[in-house]
Amino acid sequence: MILPSDVLVGVFGGTGLYSLLETHAEYEVETPFGAPSGRVAVGEISGRKVAFLPRHGTEHSIPPHRIPYLANVFAFRELGVRRIIAPTACGSLRPNIHPGSFVVSDQFVDRTRGRRDTFYDGPEVTHISGGEPYCPQLRELASDSIAALGLPVHREGTCVVVQGPRFSTRAESEYFTKCGWHTVNMTQYPEVVLARELEMCYVNIALVTDYDAGVIGEPGTAPVSAEEVVAGLKKGNENVRRIIERMVSAMPEGFTCSCGRSEEHTSELQSRQSI
Repeated sequence: MILPSDVLVGVFGGTGLYSLLETHAEYEVETPFGAPSGRVAVGEISGRKVAFLPRHGTEHSIPPHRIPYLANVFAFRELGVRRIIAPTACGSLRPNIHPGSFVVSDQFVDRTRGRRDTFYDGPEVTHISGGEPYCPQLRELASDSIAALGLPVHREGTCVVVQGPRFSTRAESEYFTKCGWHTVNMTQYPEVVLARELEMCYVNIALVTDYDAGVIGEPGTAPVSAEEVVAGLKKGNENVRRIIERMVSAMPEGFTCSCGRSEEHTSELQSRQSI
């Protein structure tokens, strides 16, 4: 099967987002890093080719720590994707970040362990900047699109990425809050940094489904349950679909970010290290 090579936008998400693409073709993409989470669906939104891949598999059978992140990101690159929209569910660490609202992450904190998190394991070595992991151009587009739909949005926020598949303890959740972080998720790392290594723009649209282990000392913020997350996702999936459709329709042709130049200083750094 010949793969398309002109798909400019890729979407990672849950199986509930298959409805994004009314008609689509499915492709098995082979990568040097194994098989992706599933077949990649390619269709159109507003006349633009979009690829969709459910990061947990078509049956939601892959837990967060076992997702083939390298294969998933590489598969998008093979299709020509330059921009990735990555909706996720998240837990809130703040009483003012309510379930049903959206957070467009601008920072993350990695609390995972044992996940393969780079395409450059040697002998080829590269160094990417971590200062601004999320694409500023896509973050602005996402925030504006959410606001234009009349949905509650926080235009920035730090996401702490936990290993999963369990949720946080109260002690962990309280610690995360005291650190000044805003949301909790299980899949942002290493997905975002792998996209940057391949010089792809990446944005996270985080749908708040719960209050994690409960915001300590705040009434009405009960600890999360799996049932609550599923209910929040079902309720919010339609809004996520509307946001993505609006983003794709308004996607600019040009790039004002530096995501596509992530490796331009690699040789300079390597030279400096050899001195």
